[in-house]
Amino acid sequence: MRIGLDYRMVASAPMSGISRQILAMESVLRELPDVELVRFAVAPQRATLRERVCCPSWGCPSASMHQPHHRLRFEACFLPSELHQKKIDLHIANFNMGLPLPPKPAGIRYVLVLHDLFQITMENYHANRLKAAIYKVSDRLSIAYAVHIADQIWTPSQFTADEVARLFPGAIERVRVLPNMVEENCEQVADMAGRLPSRYWLVVGTRELRKNVPWFVEAWSQARRESSRIPELVLVGSFEHLPESQRQLPGLHAFSGLDDAQLQSVYMNAQRLWQPSYAEGFGLPVVEALSLGVPVAVATGSSLGEVAPLDSPRFSPVDGPALQQLMHRLASGPAEDPSLLREWAKRFGRGPYRNRLIELIAEVSS
Repeated sequence: MRIGLDYRMVASAPMSGISRQILAMESVLRELPDVELVRFAVAPQRATLRERVCCPSWGCPSASMHQPHHRLRFEACFLPSELHQKKIDLHIANFNMGLPLPPKPAGIRYVLVLHDLFQITMENYHANRLKAAIYKVSDRLSIAYAVHIADQIWTPSQFTADEVARLFPGAIERVRVLPNMVEENCEQVADMAGRLPSRYWLVVGTRELRKNVPWFVEAWSQARRESSRIPELVLVGSFEHLPESQRQLPGLHAFSGLDDAQLQSVYMNAQRLWQPSYAEGFGLPVVEALSLGVPVAVATGSSLGEVAPLDSPRFSPVDGPALQQLMHRLASGPAEDPSLLREWAKRFGRGPYRNRLIELIAEVSS
């Protein structure tokens, strides 16, 4: 079987959560017998990626690949003919949209990996209102088309599966849950000594509004003013997504552009990961922390209840005073057993993911 894999997110944002999942899927697909993998992407003209990935003759800057006109050119003018020429049996689009425009090559099956639907259900971060309006319209059209044409739709959580059923009732019978894969990996850990505080809590991801980070930082700052037991706070992301009044708060740190080894170190040295999002399609940082034995506390709602252990602390993503009370309690109380946290995270490990992926490929190909 020849399987096509949309590689555009890896080309444009290799450290993103979606890219890490594409790479995880790629590594498993390469292990499967009788599977030949072909990757498709668009890349700058002189990018080394072009030597190992199927790309159109034209290129564009990595930062521009998500723009609607570049997406349309790739999906309408390049991908359909390439899938036919490469004799692809199953093509997987993996960033909420991106399936080729007609004509559909005979005999091919399409899979859409739909991480979430927040692009069309929520306010998202854009440079200005005009861009926000353009992207909301183009994303809705592209997602709706991909949902309509896909032979199967894979979601990382039951929450996202339910959202697909709510917004696109006609797709219910084609939706399957494929939880993301997270492996415990302690082989590559960077030395971050001197850069990280001795005691800190951790939040991963600051860009999207739904991450709810300014609200969380305000509650943490208030709790820290009330008690010296509250640890410092490390954000994996940028200060630019915080209000000016928060960027100079004592004890607050931000790290962006971390590689895998550095991110691993930041996780491993944290006393707890907090996930304050009011909307998550999966909650990858939660499982990444748990796989290393790091305790978590998660906001209620969306998918976070599916990925955190039942006895992990939970809090409302809108009740600041209650969150502060929880912070004081957790800062003084004993931490959870790391071995139990690692055991929980194994359900999202390579073995279960591989088995489920094989099952879904067999089903969609039959």
